[in-house]
Amino acid sequence: MNEPAFLRARSAEAKQARQEAILDAARTLGRRNGIREVTLTDIAAAVGMHKSALLRYFETREQIFLELTAEGWREWSAALRGDLGRREQATPAEVAAVFAGTLTARPMFCDLLAQAPLNLERNVSIESVRSFKLATLHEVGLIGAELSRLLRLTEPQILDTIATATGMAGALWQMATPGPRLRELYTSDPRLGHAVVEVEPRLTRVLTALLTGLDAHPATDTQAPSDDRRPPVGRRRG
Repeated sequence: MNEPAFLRARSAEAKQARQEAILDAARTLGRRNGIREVTLTDIAAAVGMHKSALLRYFETREQIFLELTAEGWREWSAALRGDLGRREQATPAEVAAVFAGTLTARPMFCDLLAQAPLNLERNVSIESVRSFKLATLHEVGLIGAELSRLLRLTEPQILDTIATATGMAGALWQMATPGPRLRELYTSDPRLGHAVVEVEPRLTRVLTALLTGLDAHPATDTQAPSDDRRPPVGRRRG
């Protein structure tokens, strides 16, 4: 098929530009329609190329969105750390609010967080999954440094906190966007009112409970006790 709008990229720079155009199209469609509704054909049409030509640049539709998920991790991590990094001290509730606020400000990222383990990681090459996991692991390490500084969390506690925050954000976003017909059902029947979810308040409550619990019961089985332990920054023990 002729592709007057998109000739095949011949140089590394042209290929990079083509990949960015594909990612831009997928990003726009994902924000507008939701990740599940966007097909490879939709993305190709938005870019102005045939689906078979698009597959020269990405192995599958899922690889495109997995790239956007890694991008989302980097953007969210930067915003989260930017807020936490300006604080000399913080309570568990304050940290929870920052997590919830920065996540819910990125609805497509929340959508991607739900989709990644369900299907995006399952239809790409092992190397694509490895690259994605290493990218997220890098951001987890950066976020963890702030959680350790402000709340003195241990590594397992950091992993639990970030996994809970991102997992709940993805799940709650799906619940909060059921589609117009289901939303009408939920709002019309008082018995189903619980199905209408407000993501940020609920996520804040869950994370506050988690972090408060970790603060009240610091882990002792994951790190050896030390005689020179000091109280975490910003909190006073009674």
